[in-house]
Amino acid sequence: MSKKRGWGIRAAMFLSLFLLSAGGCARAGRLSGQSRTADGIEKRAGEEDGIQREKRVEEKNTENTVAQGMEWLQGVSGETETVSEIEIEEDGTGSRKGDDMTGEDQRTEPADRADTMETMEIMEPTEGNTLSEEEAFYLSEITPELETRIRGLSYKEDCPVPLEDLRYLHVLHKDLQGEVHEGEMICNKVIAEDVLEILKELYEAGYPIERMRLVDEYGASDEASMEDNNSSSFNFRYISYTTIVSKHGLGLAVDINTLYNPYIKTVDGRLSIEPENAGDYVDRDRDFPYKIERGDLCYNLFIAHGFEWGGDWEGVKDYQHFELSDEAAEALYPGLR
Repeated sequence: MSKKRGWGIRAAMFLSLFLLSAGGCARAGRLSGQSRTADGIEKRAGEEDGIQREKRVEEKNTENTVAQGMEWLQGVSGETETVSEIEIEEDGTGSRKGDDMTGEDQRTEPADRADTMETMEIMEPTEGNTLSEEEAFYLSEITPELETRIRGLSYKEDCPVPLEDLRYLHVLHKDLQGEVHEGEMICNKVIAEDVLEILKELYEAGYPIERMRLVDEYGASDEASMEDNNSSSFNFRYISYTTIVSKHGLGLAVDINTLYNPYIKTVDGRLSIEPENAGDYVDRDRDFPYKIERGDLCYNLFIAHGFEWGGDWEGVKDYQHFELSDEAAEALYPGLR
């Protein structure tokens, strides 16, 4: 082979290799370009997906904000549930009563608000207390708590009246200025309903009673209770200057506005007045507040319910005092009178 022919063959081989290399480079370039193009498409697609996701998040947040706003507006208008209708689970989450696991609210619709209001009783508050008349006027048996308050005081150890025979009365009463106060009294069960009715009628008429507390708040001292113009009933004791059980000792008598309506009796030629500070109210021809006299509302109500008035007695006068008759007391407690 000649040198010229050998160089031609080598040149052809180099050219073939060059063309093959160039083709490979072109293909590689195209593949690389395709790869970059794909990367760009994926990047753009990712960016577009991100934008779409952001838009969806914003739309969701807007929907939540609108829903929360609607719930707030409904809460202001009173149509949403109250906190009492939310049942707090032990894990601290709030689940509505009746919700099932699907999240669907199984609650029944609330009753119409107008219908609900019709079933409610609107109570106007009265000065000095927060009870309605129906709540304030009641009677009950002597509870263990009440027994603790009175045992050893008004209910002394030698009291022959069983606790079962006594009743506790809770009432309202008005003073001379018309202010309303809560009052309480213990009396015999035989007269309890009558006394409760009388006191309610006096309250409704605005008849003034200054004070009505259990005599036990005065250490069961009848004198101290009367000096404070306190109205009361049961307090086991004897009639003054006698060994006869008082009608108060049986819970069969009631004293009203005691300071202004004293007990008056002449003993050994001397005038005895109870309470001692009631001297200004012995003269019954004078006008003064809280005075009980024949024909007034207090007198008429007690007489209508079968009571006797101490102001009608001969010799002794007890203007504060209303009681059952001796015959009635003797029939209830033979030998104690």
